[in-house]
Parts: sequence; C-alpha cells; structure tokens
Amino acid sequence: MPNHPVVLIPGDGIGPEVTASVRRIFAAAQAPIEWVEHQAGVAALQTGKQVLPAATLDAIERYGVALKGPCTTPVGEGFTSVNVALRKRLNLYAAVRPVRSLDGVPTRFENVDMIIIRENTEGLYSGVENEIINDVVMSMKVASETACTRIARWAFRFATRRGRKKITVLHKANIMKLTDGLFLRCARKIHQQEYPNIEYNETIIDAGCMKLVQDPTKFDMLLMENLYGDVVSDLCAGLVGGLGVVPGANYGDKDAVFEAVHGSAPDIAGQGLANPLALLMSGVMMLNHLADSRNDATCRQVAERIKTAYNTALKDGQKTRDLGGQLGTEPFTDAVIQRL
Repeated sequence: MPNHPVVLIPGDGIGPEVTASVRRIFAAAQAPIEWVEHQAGVAALQTGKQVLPAATLDAIERYGVALKGPCTTPVGEGFTSVNVALRKRLNLYAAVRPVRSLDGVPTRFENVDMIIIRENTEGLYSGVENEIINDVVMSMKVASETACTRIARWAFRFATRRGRKKITVLHKANIMKLTDGLFLRCARKIHQQEYPNIEYNETIIDAGCMKLVQDPTKFDMLLMENLYGDVVSDLCAGLVGGLGVVPGANYGDKDAVFEAVHGSAPDIAGQGLANPLALLMSGVMMLNHLADSRNDATCRQVAERIKTAYNTALKDGQKTRDLGGQLGTEPFTDAVIQRL
C-alpha cells in the first residue's frame, strides 16, 4: 500500500529532538509513513505565525492523523494551551493513555496494565471563567448529555475491541450531583443497554486514587471527565516510571492526534538528553490506528517490530538518564534501531 501522510508537529523545547528520533526509528523500520511537517506553539510564534496556525489545522483535517511533540504552555498568563485548542477545534473528545509496566524500568509495582479514558472537551477545562466581584472569580464546570454519552459509548466500544474486561468510572457525584451525576447516568445507560458484557463499577475519585496507589493491578480501564482524567493519568504514569514511558492519543470521529504527554523541558533542550520513548510509543499507537482505520496490515507489523525493539532495549539496560541509565537521545535511538 502507498505511504500514509501524517502531520508531524515537532513542538517546543526537546520536541524537535524527540521527533527527529522517532523519524529515524520509523525510517529504519520502513514504516509506510510520509511526514508532513507543520508548526504549533512557541515554534510557530517565532516564525510570525499564530500559536496554532490555520495551516496546521487544515493539514490535520486533510490527512486525519498527526503526531505531535510537546508544546510549551505558559502558567497563569500568556497564550492558551495548544493541546486544548487542538482538542476543541478538531473535536478530539476521547483522550487515551495506556499505562503498563516495562521490563527494565523497575518501580514499586509490577504487572500494571491500565488504559485511562478521559472526556476531552468539557468539565472545568471548558475555560468558562468570570470575575464575579472584585477579588472573587468563578470557574464553571460544563457537562452535556451528548458529550457524556459519547465518551461512555467510545470507552465501551474501545474496551470491546481491545478485549478489556472491566471499566471503572471515577467521579465525585456525591458532591457534584448535577455534573458528575450526569456523567454517571450516561455511563450506566450505555453499559446496561449496549455493553452488559463488560464489567462496570464506580468509585469516588479520592478513594479511587488511594486504591490506585495501593494496588493498581486491581484496575483495567478507567473512565473520567476532563479534569479528573488529566490528574489521574499523570498519577498512573508515576506508577510505571513517569511521563517519559507512557504514550497519549486524542481521538475524534474524523481525526486523531498522537502526542508525547510530557512537557517541553526547555532546561535540557538542545543537550541531547531527552528521552524519546513517550513520543515513540505514541507513534506505535498511531501505526495501530492506521492499521485499523486504513486496513493496512503493514502498519501493524511495523508497530509490533518497533514495540519489541524498545522493550528489548529497556530490558537490556539501554536507558536514558531519567530512567536510571546513561544514554542520551541519539544513543538510545541507536539502541532501538539495532534491535529492530
């Protein structure tokens, strides 16, 4: 089959370094990908463009798939998050974060294998904030039956395709009875009416976080609204070694953007120290998505080769410094390529 065009957004800070690593590994693995590079974030601003240029959005809508490096977001001021803007503009309502234990990356837990599903468009991240009176501000949590039902159906469908057995909804409906209550009712309805074969349960989020750090192997798939999903997905990453070893994806009905979920780390940018593994793992997710959506078995085969190669490299002790090793970006890239 012909190569698949994929929009590549290098991002900021260490982004260009880790995307270059992924490109090298994909080329060595003969992945059927044609990269179409566009900018976003500070990198776009530095060339006189908007933080999320129209050309970048147009390209993603044209090709339907993108791989994105980390983009800088100022804290408390400045421009808004590129990630949030992408999700809103492209209606990427389902965020997916697989979290699994890796050989060669020891943590206090073993055999962790979870998938976090996060509603990506509503909740407190809707950005509806107002100043009520002087020194008093309000942030509004938004929930709609349409979005709550949509993410619940997506999660159960995803669980069915991946052979997952159980979905746990984390919520705070004991306090936020309207918003989180709606989320729960929609999830229950989809479970009862469409996917009764999948085990389903509910846990209040604070108790759920305690249970996660006590024994994460008790969980299979987690389903949450936007803010909870953001926090809990990072918490779960910490169970297996940190944000440098977990991939991320954002799906809509038409488009999908795969991304490194860690920050742009400007303090080590340009020094060859960055770990490219998270973006590489996201690239593997992207290949599997292309295999499903484009019916291309080659993408699946290449994804498995790359996954086996980086798993073997880690098991052999070939690790970057953030994982307790001594390798820089390029030597780790070489280690993966040698094991393809």
